[in-house]
Amino acid sequence: MHPPGRNGSDPINSYALVTYLPEPVGTYFDIVRRELEPDAPLARSHVTLLPPRPVTALDAACEHLRDLLPSVAPISVDTGEVVVFPVTSVIYVSITAGTEDLIRAHRLLNSGPLAQVEAFDYCPHITLAQSIPRERIDEAVRVAQRRWADYRGPRRFLATSFTFVQNTTDNRWVDLESISSSRRVASLK
Repeated sequence: MHPPGRNGSDPINSYALVTYLPEPVGTYFDIVRRELEPDAPLARSHVTLLPPRPVTALDAACEHLRDLLPSVAPISVDTGEVVVFPVTSVIYVSITAGTEDLIRAHRLLNSGPLAQVEAFDYCPHITLAQSIPRERIDEAVRVAQRRWADYRGPRRFLATSFTFVQNTTDNRWVDLESISSSRRVASLK
């Protein structure tokens, strides 16, 4: 049994691997996400490398990540446009560069104690909203597109650190462990 989580919520058997977005783009997306879904639990803006999954052997899963993540090169990620997944109505920012490296990392890490057949093909992205009623999707997309067009900061970032997270009964994700790439960090220029 896991100890109670923060704010009285209890951990559940749902784990994911993410790379958090750096400043200033991470905070900017956090603000946009809060505007689109003011009542949703807010996790830091991120790109998911391993979507949520149950884990039967937590220690083995953590060791698996510790063994493999240092070999994942820092990934240069360029952000694209605001779009919507048609089946789930999730509003997200596409990734225009770094996609192949993220997919390779996903394939490498989706193995051993973290192996899972995904419900959807892995598509790297930055989620902005995922619980908006269908009748409000078009307006929410327009708001997100306007906010993203207004952003004047860098739209490229380097993913060098990856965080293993666990969900809770109130859908708040808790950081368990962060692991950095041990390869030399390449310049974004």
